[in-house]
Amino acid sequence: MDSIYRSTTGRELIRRWCLDQLAAWPVPHERKTVTAKGAPTHAVLAGSGATTVVFVPGTNFNAAVSLPLATALVAAGHRVLLVDVPGQPGLSSGERGLCGGRLSWYGAWLSEVIEKFSSEPVAVMGHSFGAAIALSSDCPRIDRLVLVSPGGLTRLRLTPTVLAASAAWFLRPAPTHSTRLLRAMLAPGHLPREELVNWMTLVARHSRSSGAPGAATLPARSMPRLVVTGEHDAFLPPQRLGPAVRATLGAELGVIPEAGHLVVEERPEYLSALLEIPGRPTGRYGV
Repeated sequence: MDSIYRSTTGRELIRRWCLDQLAAWPVPHERKTVTAKGAPTHAVLAGSGATTVVFVPGTNFNAAVSLPLATALVAAGHRVLLVDVPGQPGLSSGERGLCGGRLSWYGAWLSEVIEKFSSEPVAVMGHSFGAAIALSSDCPRIDRLVLVSPGGLTRLRLTPTVLAASAAWFLRPAPTHSTRLLRAMLAPGHLPREELVNWMTLVARHSRSSGAPGAATLPARSMPRLVVTGEHDAFLPPQRLGPAVRATLGAELGVIPEAGHLVVEERPEYLSALLEIPGRPTGRYGV
């Protein structure tokens, strides 16, 4: 099976970046690797709250890139499980084609991961591709979902600005091009943190990025779902995502002001607070 990495050296550089970020994270945590659906899966556990929150990151992101959100979740009193999605750059399996192009495979993978780490009900928060995975899991331990800019419900909007930034990032990997792409994914006026720029440059140089996740495969079991997106989301703007959320999930979309597609970067404390109020009214959310 093909690797997502362009070379063994590139794989090691990405692995070392992740390990260095985790080693420098001041929050006490432990790392574990388990096998789920036959794929070695890296996970990070932190916090000791009564509620376990499983976070599933989006395309090209992983636990080591998601530490601002993890820090906010732990500070809010949660036990946090961060997973590296197989087939994405990070510390899990780097094999391509594990899922055969099916989100149902990823849903079953997430179910196995949850079963291995928790015997109690969990909340699952997913971002973008990670939210599509969360939607596709029928794990009975999941008692609620927080879906942030979820993929798998409608086609992404690809504007000329996003396409140009993506092409430059992919074809000519450099910090300037990573910054340009990340700025397109953030709200106007927001600048990406240096670590994220360095990460995206590594990804462009040393790995093969995956495409859109396809349609989510919703399980028959219903569960509480809170769905939010940033008001400036370039890929899934509220006017596109809102009708899809209503038609597919029977829910209303919450819109977070002053945030783009990377809500997990821009508003980590806000997202952690959503877990405390699962019945929060939908609509435009304040600060």
